[in-house]
Order: sequence, then C-alpha cells, then structure tokens
Amino acid sequence: MATETRAWPAIGHEERPWQRDGGEIASRRELARSRGPYRAAVVPRIADLTPDLPGRSLAAADDASNELTRFDAEFGAVAAPFSAILLRSESASSSEVEHITASARQVALAELGASDSPNARLVVANAQAMRAAVYLSDRLDTDAVIEMHRALLGDSQEGITGGWRERQVWIGGGSIAPHTAEFVPPHAEHVPALMEDVMAFARRTDLPVLVQTAVAHAQFETIHPFPDGNGRTGRALVQGMLRAGRVTRHVTVPVSAGLLGDLQGYYDALGAYREGRLEPIVDLMSDASFLAVANGRRLIGDLRAARAHWDDAVRARADSSAHRLKDLLLRQPVVHTKLVAAELEVSEVAAQTSIDRLVEAGVLVQAGGGARYRRWAAPDVLTALDAFGQRARRGFR
Repeated sequence: MATETRAWPAIGHEERPWQRDGGEIASRRELARSRGPYRAAVVPRIADLTPDLPGRSLAAADDASNELTRFDAEFGAVAAPFSAILLRSESASSSEVEHITASARQVALAELGASDSPNARLVVANAQAMRAAVYLSDRLDTDAVIEMHRALLGDSQEGITGGWRERQVWIGGGSIAPHTAEFVPPHAEHVPALMEDVMAFARRTDLPVLVQTAVAHAQFETIHPFPDGNGRTGRALVQGMLRAGRVTRHVTVPVSAGLLGDLQGYYDALGAYREGRLEPIVDLMSDASFLAVANGRRLIGDLRAARAHWDDAVRARADSSAHRLKDLLLRQPVVHTKLVAAELEVSEVAAQTSIDRLVEAGVLVQAGGGARYRRWAAPDVLTALDAFGQRARRGFR
C-alpha cells in the first residue's frame, strides 16, 4: 500500500437539512435555535496517510510501548489470576471515563448476576467488550468492531447493536437538535466507508504501534459510528490494537486508568486531532500508558501482599482446595459455594469447607445472600481494586 506523509487533514463541514418531528418539548428559544440546516463534520480518509510527528513525541511513544511490553512480559508469566483483575480494572476505568461508576464490590456481585447496580452491570458488559477486542485482535476489521459493540451493549441496548448508526448523533448542546452541539460527527450515510477506512489504517504494519493506536482511536471517536457506547468501544479497540501489534500478548494493561486523571486533556486532545494536530493525542496515549503501568504494578503489589498475608493466616494441607480458593479470590473477589465448586472442580461440601476455613482466617466475610444463597467477599482484594480506581482518578504518579 502506498502511503503519504504530509500535514494531517483537519475535518471539514457540510450543511445538512434538519427536520423536526414536531413533538419536541423545549423552550421557545431552544426551538428557534433548532430550525434550518445544521453543520456536520466531513471526516478525511486516513488509510493511506502516515503520521508526521516531532521526534520527542515519537521517542515518548516508543518508550511507552516498551514499558507496556515489559509490564506484559513480567506479569504474563503469572497471568492467572492477574490477567482477569487487570481486565476488570481496565473495564471499570473505561466506564468511568463515561461517568459510569461502581464499586469493586458491586462489579464483583454483578459478575455473579447478584447486583442491583445498573452501572456495575455496564462495567461487566464493558469487560466482555474488552475480551472480544482481544479475541478478535487477529482480524481488525469492521465486523470485529461491531462484535465488540454487541458484547458491550447486547444485553442492555440490543436494538442499537449489530450495525452502524442510521441517524445523526451529536456531542453536547441541546437534546433536541444538533445545531448548538460541541461536536457533530459525520452524517450516518458516511459512516460505513469511514469505518472501512479507519480499520484499514488500524491493520497497517508499517507504523509505530502506539502512534497508530492513538490515531485510530481518535479517528474512531470522530466518526462516532454507533448511537451509544462509542467511547467504551473505542477504548476496547485500543486493547485489540495493542494485542495485534504485539505490544501486549498476555494481559490487558489498564490504559484507560491512565486517561482518568486528565479527562479534560483527553477531550482536548480529541478536539486537537479534529483540527489536524496529532501530537496531543499521541502524547496523551503515551502518558496514559506510563500511568497505567505504574498503577497496575501498584495494584498487583497490593494483591501479592494480600496473598502473602493469607498464606500466613490459613493453615491447611499443601493439597487442600483452600489454597486454590485463595488464587480464585484474586480474580473473583466475591464467590458463592456453587462457583467455588465449579472453579475448583470439587464437591459443594468440599467447596463450603474451604470457604469456612478462609472465613475463620479472616480472608473472607459474608457478603449477603441470605441463609440459602450466601455469598462471601475478600475485603483485601476489593480494597485494592477501589484504591486502584482512586489513584487513577487523581492521576497516579
């Protein structure tokens, strides 16, 4: 494929007619501002373009890629159970970028189908989208993106999954029309061709992976191909591209956690991209990667410390299922008897015996469910996960 290096093109605009449905409920002033044509973005094609960045941005992106790879190699050797906890952390952080928040306890309960929190269920769905992104990383095409989106919203908004949006969407401004929006993505008729184009860019093998990932993510968010879930799907795509580019091979590095500490910077970088300036989004992705690795190391350190404390507190035979239950708790910090029996491949009686032993040692506490459907939680793990989120929100250093 021939590529071209030149100044990155900014978006343009086109006027589109707007037809009100007549049933809008708004002030007279708002209704007046929603009359007549509106301006939608015209998004340039990028499949054959090569980013041209200053040396310091390229060097930072290269250093960040190397740091991600070192982190992946270090913990890939002991990926179970840390791979599951890192993926959950990335999913929670990506959701929080969209102001979807839930405690680690509620997310763990939602994984068991036992949470009343809609946000916790959305975080679990986001984890499914992340898994789909990693699974589909060997074929980064438009069908794969649609599958990621279906994994994200198939249970909660099935009607908008399975294809691209068919109507105009906008970001900010009024709820009844796009005329006063902060950003109006391209008209729906342009979305299929633009998505084919950006995924062709994502599959290229002649670009630095982190630079390519940052640009593809910004282009994806500019296209905004779905009615909802674009941000979370776009950040799942980041994980798929890192895996496809072999920056990561074993674990999901929580890059979204690195974005949480500077959300305004993230939004500003996407805005700069639309003006034809690549440096901010590439630099932000590099910074987020360093922050993700630092916070991820701290999380795993906390979990290892908890595991060591459990080893001192629990006295059992070397072949006891209680030891294997401790490993399970690092990736599934809320459990019930049936889950433990299935995961450890033991009888429910043996599973309950292991649970009771860890309760006696203070590793587990009852987490509701009544006498018949009791659940138990590992407070050390939940505390470590919540601390991870708090560090991400304040910009971990």
